[in-house]
Amino acid sequence: MKPEAAAKPQAEPRSAYPVYRTITTRWMDNDAYGHVNNVVYYSWFDTAVNAHLVEQGVLDIEHGATIGLVIETQCNYFAPLAFPQTVEAGIRVARLGTSSVRYEVGLFAQGAELTAAKGHFVHVYVDRANRRPVPLPAPLKSVLEKLA
Repeated sequence: MKPEAAAKPQAEPRSAYPVYRTITTRWMDNDAYGHVNNVVYYSWFDTAVNAHLVEQGVLDIEHGATIGLVIETQCNYFAPLAFPQTVEAGIRVARLGTSSVRYEVGLFAQGAELTAAKGHFVHVYVDRANRRPVPLPAPLKSVLEKLA
């Protein structure tokens, strides 16, 4: 039996994301082909989500008892981004589990209506000391529910 083909990923509109963070590209983000290298997009995902959590007061990267570890990540690309451009990262939560969260991030050229790239990553929240999964702390869960 032939497996069903997955739907081709499509760019998404700004309205698909409730929160945005501005990211300034750097000269070093470009690769030899004149656009931002694919690995940089993953760094932007991490930066957008974690900066939002820090600003909301629910992530203490130095001393917090609970930390998020990435267990899965993926990205689709639709249009190139390059230095010098400003990128706007839209953030949403697609799945909120007991100890895990699937974040989805859309990257837009400043002012563009559709994503240049979109992707996701999954954090499993663990105890900093023993690295075992723990339930999402109530303040974190509250912030994440607003992104769902």
